[in-house]
Amino acid sequence: MKSVVLVFDGHCGFCTRFVRWLVRQDRHARLEAMAWQQPTVLERTGLTRAQVRNAAWCKFDGRWYRGAAAIEVALAVVTGWRWVMAVHRIPGIAQLQNLGYAWIAQHRHWFRGVAPYCRTATPPCNP
Repeated sequence: MKSVVLVFDGHCGFCTRFVRWLVRQDRHARLEAMAWQQPTVLERTGLTRAQVRNAAWCKFDGRWYRGAAAIEVALAVVTGWRWVMAVHRIPGIAQLQNLGYAWIAQHRHWFRGVAPYCRTATPPCNP
């Protein structure tokens, strides 16, 4: 059984590239990564379109994490680098990470990536 769920933007090449890298690091098959545009993902996760449009989401130990925290949790669980989650709790660091994440999310289409997941997904993604 997968221990962490990561919901990402399947129309984003930068996001797809990161998720593919994360999957390659996942030697213990802990990660279930899914594009929010795929049929049934929103229903299965309980997330809304408004929630997933601007941020990645990660579920671990029954709790949802958003944005920078979601990426940290997924990275920590997949790689075993638990210290990554502790960095977010250092005073001031979470705010900086969230600002950085928000900027990258807003400009994610400027960054080089790969063909977005949804371009070749089966079943096809929703718009």
